[in-house]
Amino acid sequence: MLKIFKNQKGFTLIEILVVVIIVAILAAIAVPIYLKYVNQARASEAQSAISTIRKAYEVYYQSYSRTDDYSVEKALKDAKIGKSTEKSWKFEVVGNPPKKYMATSTSDFAGGEGKQVWYDVAEGKFHGYGIDQEEEDND
Repeated sequence: MLKIFKNQKGFTLIEILVVVIIVAILAAIAVPIYLKYVNQARASEAQSAISTIRKAYEVYYQSYSRTDDYSVEKALKDAKIGKSTEKSWKFEVVGNPPKKYMATSTSDFAGGEGKQVWYDVAEGKFHGYGIDQEEEDND
């Protein structure tokens, strides 16, 4: 009976463990990178909407030389932001003239409620969810 088992080919337990460890190491490297890209993709929806709202405010200002009576709701209507975006994000404009355009995720957002993305006019940069994480990773 021992002669039958000696002729069989197969993997040893050590070889299988080495392969499992290699796969685990690769997964440990790949999963955080994948999640970072998912967050960036989710944040890009808010960035796009904020850019469109900014343009609506700029057009209104060029037409009427003021923005004090222009609301976010009017800007969303003028910018024709999609219903799914409006459902996922709540928008806010801070200051008059606007100094900051903000988007806060709602409970309908796939990434969870309370995530914030904002555009700082003075800096000319986006900040927040899915954006600043990239800069932190590079430091």
